Amino acid sequence: MSTRHPTTTTLEDPRIPVRAKLAAAWTSFMFLYAYVDIIAFFKPGVIADIQVGVVWEFAVSQTLLTTFVALMAIPIFMIVLSMTLPTRANRVTNLIVASVQVPYAAFNLVGESWTYFYGLGVTLEVLLLGYIVRCAWTWPRTTASTSPDRGTVRAQQRA
Repeated sequence: MSTRHPTTTTLEDPRIPVRAKLAAAWTSFMFLYAYVDIIAFFKPGVIADIQVGVVWEFAVSQTLLTTFVALMAIPIFMIVLSMTLPTRANRVTNLIVASVQVPYAAFNLVGESWTYFYGLGVTLEVLLLGYIVRCAWTWPRTTASTSPDRGTVRAQQRA
């Protein structure tokens, strides 16, 4: 009679590339950003205002809607850019764009009476932006002794 003993294994935890972390964070930010706006339609009077051509205090116009698309395009493009830009440009772009997005996110609280709703949305957005800044700021570096120099790489490619 054989007794089975449970075996203990350690789950593999592979290192996630910084690019993937940044793209995932921008994706999360984009969804949160969009859903806060979508859920805001449930506030009393919002749809009625839209139907008469007013969003917040602004008249609905091509300029306003184009501005909305441009602002929404920022996190959307950051997903792609986080996966495709060269490392140094990627790091700098993420640091700048995430930092600029913080005051823009906070602007959503200005003049709002629904502070719990928008406060939670802004807090979560700022946390994600902080994570993006942290990932970009702490991007791992290689030392000269562990990374081949260009001459070595070129020589290896010619061989």
